Amino acid sequence: MRREILVSATAHESWVALMEDEQLVEMMLDRADRGKMLGDIYLGTVEAVLPGIQAAFVDIGTSKAGFLHVSDLEVGDDDDENGGGGGRRRRDRKYPPIQDSIKKGQPIIVQVTKEPISTKGPRLTAEISLPGRFLVYMPGSSRVGVSRKIEDREERARLRKLAKGVLPKDQGGIIVRTVSEELNQETFQKDFKRLSSKWRKILKKREGMKAPSPLHREAKLISGVIRDLFSSRFEWITVDNKAVHSEILQYVKSVAPELKERVRLYTGSESIFDKYGVEEEFQSTLQKKAMLHSGGHIVIEPTEALVSIDVNTGRYKGKKDPESTILKTNLEATREIARQLRLRDMGGIIVCDFIDMESQRNRDKVLNELRTHLARDRARTKAFEISSLGLIEMTRQRVRPSLFQTLTDACDHCEGTGRVYTPATVVRQIERSIRRVSVKGAEKKLLIRMHPEVALQIMENEPDFIRNLRQMTNLKLDMSDDPLLREDEFRILSGNAQTDVTSTYAAA
Repeated sequence: MRREILVSATAHESWVALMEDEQLVEMMLDRADRGKMLGDIYLGTVEAVLPGIQAAFVDIGTSKAGFLHVSDLEVGDDDDENGGGGGRRRRDRKYPPIQDSIKKGQPIIVQVTKEPISTKGPRLTAEISLPGRFLVYMPGSSRVGVSRKIEDREERARLRKLAKGVLPKDQGGIIVRTVSEELNQETFQKDFKRLSSKWRKILKKREGMKAPSPLHREAKLISGVIRDLFSSRFEWITVDNKAVHSEILQYVKSVAPELKERVRLYTGSESIFDKYGVEEEFQSTLQKKAMLHSGGHIVIEPTEALVSIDVNTGRYKGKKDPESTILKTNLEATREIARQLRLRDMGGIIVCDFIDMESQRNRDKVLNELRTHLARDRARTKAFEISSLGLIEMTRQRVRPSLFQTLTDACDHCEGTGRVYTPATVVRQIERSIRRVSVKGAEKKLLIRMHPEVALQIMENEPDFIRNLRQMTNLKLDMSDDPLLREDEFRILSGNAQTDVTSTYAAA
């Protein structure tokens, strides 16, 4: 597989695109207004301890207090190169009651493991982890682990032995990162020294600080991507900014000089993302529907509780029997579902409604194919067996708001529902509102302003609407169209002064 990293940087924002076989699979954004917090370390103050849910809220100086679960007070045993968190298995363990471990008002060093999403504050851990190029240093741990993505048993054993050789006794724990394959002990030693030095600086800074205060900021987007991702697995990293290109080149020369020839400066007059077709492809991720090459499509619907994905054959009718047509569509959908989840950076609970298959063998094929494509994802994912309803339930690690949430706001017209009332429905709302006016008896003369589409609905389908309302309510009524109103908005204006009384009589 051919992999490439594209970097587009300006004074206001930085974008990183990951390409696989010339197809966009991941997009990452760094912008000042986003307030990136993931990986940042704070000296916080315990604001409240809640024994009922075995968790605490910690003030770290942000608008919302961070959430700290009891399972994040102790270091787990899972090998995960990102550190900080072992998932469901750790949640199942027994821990001392949180009220015995921390108290309200106590200062505590914590790290952000999940950024604020929607109405929730940041997720925190007391298990500090400092990622380097080849190692993740965990000063509060005592173990040595190897990234689960390194699967060769002999290589895992070799790397674990090397890592133990660089870790002084009682100096914390480390995890060997995926990029460390085939490296030597000297390289590990240098990386460990950098990380342990960084931790000492954090502790020294903490001595003169009052909670809540930031102690350490995680690397910016581009620096983090180069540190965490760029390796011999990538053909190129192409950058459109001279200053950023120079910074990347200097870093690569210091940690992986053999890769310096793969760092390229893009000098074309056309935007780098336009040149590679990234912009157009990314814009499609803001749509609900994603097309399949066969003519089928998937529909992606994010909700507060979960993400639902529906698979449809669309224009594709196949040439053989229906079961083979359905199987081909479902298999193609697995690839696109895995790509779209990475590209849109969606997380949490995801439910995939594939087209029903009669054959258990075909169901297994689809599930295995989905798991194969999900294995390329850097975020932790897990797909469960197909349910009796033909659904595949899965989870994907969520550490930040999706790009859809970051780049968009709820529509003022529909308030985020994606729907507006039809003109016929608005006419009935107007009718009910005028009846309320009649019952209260406080108004005599009204002007009803409405969108032109609603006025057209009345003229074409209910030409006697105003006359009938006049007879029914004994009010002086008139109506006018206003193209500045929303399609489903209307205003009720009272008297010669045309005082707006809509809020008094229209239903909320």
